Amino acid sequence: MRILAVEDDVSLLKTIKNILLEEGYRVDVAETGDDGLYMAEQGIYDLLVLDIMLPGMDGLNIVRRFRSKGLGAAVLLLTAKDSVEDLVKGLDSGADDYLTKPFEVRELLARVRALLRRHGSAGAEGELRYKRLALSAKVRDAFIDGEPLGLTQKEYELFEFLMRNREQILTREQLCSRVWGLDSETGFNVVDVYIFYLRKKLRPFQYDHVIQTVRNVATC
Repeated sequence: MRILAVEDDVSLLKTIKNILLEEGYRVDVAETGDDGLYMAEQGIYDLLVLDIMLPGMDGLNIVRRFRSKGLGAAVLLLTAKDSVEDLVKGLDSGADDYLTKPFEVRELLARVRALLRRHGSAGAEGELRYKRLALSAKVRDAFIDGEPLGLTQKEYELFEFLMRNREQILTREQLCSRVWGLDSETGFNVVDVYIFYLRKKLRPFQYDHVIQTVRNVATC
């Protein structure tokens, strides 16, 4: 799971990042609204954690712009305000939940888990399913009709993103940024290589067609 946290309080941002990293999430951060919007629009995140009051574009406008592009990641707003009016504005902008600062670590993590469950397709035991495929977060592998594929770490991360966005078109840039990071110097061709690896592992099951490429765009 990849999370974007946008907060102008550098100390709080560092704390949020470390908390989420300790829970096993992959975390990117931004300190301004404009940087946060740019990163959010890459479409590679499962959850956005946004402060409302930010330099440049504020959190509410980030959510509106983000939703206007049809992007469906969960959004948790952070704010020092706690009036009903602010709460309504936040939710009406397209946010999914609202957390008032200061907050306890346990509450932040509980809300993060709840939002990821709500927006994901995971079953009760953390499985993603699509037709004959099952992806297990517990063992970090994929299965066809119960038979393991034996995925490497990067293969698993790529397959997970494809399955979470099944029947949608994903660009090589999105896939590369999601799995290897926005700042990675890895070329986009690495995506082609790993798509080849995944298809090779699916082929013995006569199921390699489940990953389709349209004009160098992969979809599952």
